[in-house]
Amino acid sequence: MGNPKENINLTNPWHLLATGFGSGLSPVIPGTMGTVAAIPFYLLMVKLPFVAYLVITVVAALVGIIICQKTSDDMGVHDHGSIVWDEFVGFWITMAVAPVASWEWILTGFVLFRFFDMVKPWPISWLDKHVHGGLGIMVDDILAGFMAMIALWGVGYWMGW
Repeated sequence: MGNPKENINLTNPWHLLATGFGSGLSPVIPGTMGTVAAIPFYLLMVKLPFVAYLVITVVAALVGIIICQKTSDDMGVHDHGSIVWDEFVGFWITMAVAPVASWEWILTGFVLFRFFDMVKPWPISWLDKHVHGGLGIMVDDILAGFMAMIALWGVGYWMGW
């Protein structure tokens, strides 16, 4: 079997979004690269009214199920590492509690989201193993985003930010 990445075509809008505008094609730590690529979009979104931020994030999560499913099907592999749209959404969920877009909040949110996404504590690990398809690709990162969001709020409160 060939390399599943060979089935990615960045002129296909589903593939372009699923790979985080190509960031997920990084040969090293594609999930982390996808999260890094989500930061500039966060910096644009955070300038919007909070309700607009939430609507964009929810729509991105829902459409992400389709984006990830179509790309996964085209690649012939479930949840290939180059699919990072779920990292985008998970990071945006994490950052929803940040009152300002300062480097402290962004760095802390980034580290916390990557921690929960990589370590996959229960119930993230259970969802990762038992939910498949586009929903399965998205749901573990959505939950990691919520867990990181709670932790980020706690760290911000504790640090007095």
